Amino acid sequence: MRKIIVGFIFSVVLFSCDNQSQNKYLNYQNIVILTDMSSRLDNKAFKDISEIHKIVQFFRNECVKPGEKIGDKSSIAFSTFSGSVEASIDIDKIKGLGAKQQFINSTGEYKGKGLDSQIDFFEQSVKNVYQNTRNQGLDLISILIDKIDTQPIIKKNTFLSDGIDTTFINYDNHIYIFTDGYLEYQNKENNKQFYFGNDEIERVRQFCQSSQVDVNTALQNNRELCLPSFKNSKNQSIHLHVLETHERDKDEKLQTYKYPKGLRDNEILEAVWRKWAKDSGFKSLEWKRY
Repeated sequence: MRKIIVGFIFSVVLFSCDNQSQNKYLNYQNIVILTDMSSRLDNKAFKDISEIHKIVQFFRNECVKPGEKIGDKSSIAFSTFSGSVEASIDIDKIKGLGAKQQFINSTGEYKGKGLDSQIDFFEQSVKNVYQNTRNQGLDLISILIDKIDTQPIIKKNTFLSDGIDTTFINYDNHIYIFTDGYLEYQNKENNKQFYFGNDEIERVRQFCQSSQVDVNTALQNNRELCLPSFKNSKNQSIHLHVLETHERDKDEKLQTYKYPKGLRDNEILEAVWRKWAKDSGFKSLEWKRY
C-alpha cells in the first residue's frame, strides 16, 4: 500500500512538472523615419541620408541579424511628414519560418530579392525623395499626432498561447524625426497651437532673465511658454528621436553664440520638446544637434 501511495505522489509531481508553463519573452524593433523637407535642407548641407543609412544598418545588423537570428519580426519605414510611406520592410509580413529565413538570408526563392536587395531599394527611395521633394512650413507636431493616431505606424504588444505555454511579443517603437527643431509653419495666424519659432524662444529667454531661473524651471512655472500636451495611449510605447537640430544663433565661422549657455536657441527648443514629450506620455526622447 505504501509503495502505491509513493508511486501516486511521484506521478502527480511528474505530471505537474511536464505541464508547468514555459513563458517566453521576445522583443522586436519597429522603426519609423519621418523627415521634414523644409528650407533647413537648403540652409545647410544636410546629413540626413548618411544618418538614415546608419539607422538602416542598425536595423539589418542589430535587429534582423542575417545568418544569426531566426524568426525576427522587426520593421522599418520611411516617409516625409507630408506624404505616405515611401519605403518599408516588415519581416513579420513574411509568413512561414522557412520563407522568412530565406528572405532574411537572401537564399532560395528570395535569392537576389531578399533583405539586402530590399535595403538597397529602401535607401535608393530615400535618396530620390531628398532629390525631388521640398515642403515648406508644415505643422510638424499636428502631423505627428495625426500619424500616430490614425495611421498604422505603431505596433502593439501581443502574445501567443497554446493553453500552457505563452510567448509574449513586445515591440520597441522608435520614431526618428529629421528636423531643425524649430516649429514654424504657414498660416500661424489661424492656429498657433504647436507653433514655436523665434518669438516664442525669445519669450522663454526673457522670462528666464527677468525671473532669474533656468529654462526648465521657466517651463514648469509658466505653462504659457510651453507647447500643449496631447496624450494618446500609444505614446507610452514610443521612443522619439529628434535628429539634425540646428542652432541659428551660432556663428559657424567664428564658432561663437549670440546668447549665453543655457539660453541658446537649441537649448530652449530641446527643453520645450522634452517637456511636450514627457507631458504627452512618450516613453523617451533623444535630441541630437546637427
